[in-house]
Amino acid sequence: MLLKIVFSGFGGQGVLMMGYVLAVAGMNEDKHVTFLPAYGAEVRGGTANCTVVVSDSEIASPTAASPEYVVAMNYPSMIKYSNAVKSGGTMFLNSDLISEDPARSDLRIVKIPANSLARDMGNDRALNMVMLGAVNAVAGIVSQEALLGAIDTVLKGKKQTLIDMNQKALFEGAKFINTSSAA
Repeated sequence: MLLKIVFSGFGGQGVLMMGYVLAVAGMNEDKHVTFLPAYGAEVRGGTANCTVVVSDSEIASPTAASPEYVVAMNYPSMIKYSNAVKSGGTMFLNSDLISEDPARSDLRIVKIPANSLARDMGNDRALNMVMLGAVNAVAGIVSQEALLGAIDTVLKGKKQTLIDMNQKALFEGAKFINTSSAA
């Protein structure tokens, strides 16, 4: 198994944290991983993206020329990365901020209303973990338990309420996939 995932959106949407949690979860499952973050100088409100590669064997390059999965948290990210996804790959779209589909017909499109789901659970900032939970429910990159443990690791030393909220958001994203026709 060798999977390449690009997470992209505005700074402040938790894009880098999504990738980092996935990378830590992969390590928790003894997989080989790379995490390559990038963000604009503005950070919050600017562009942010990261590439995560998860593999059962050593990884030759941390870059992802033709990722299997792209997570677009906003419209500019969908435009930027829609041509990068390999044919037959999957684009996950934050349908609260993206109202149209990519022009390509050879992609699987999964729409997740991440902002709305996070707002409904009482925390707008949880949209990144809602999206990660949905992505993993579709792609099955790592186990749910590995993601939950990764949140514990990444947020170690933070308030337990923050950890609990992020873990709940993972479940909300997975629940959306498992109870809707989005997948």
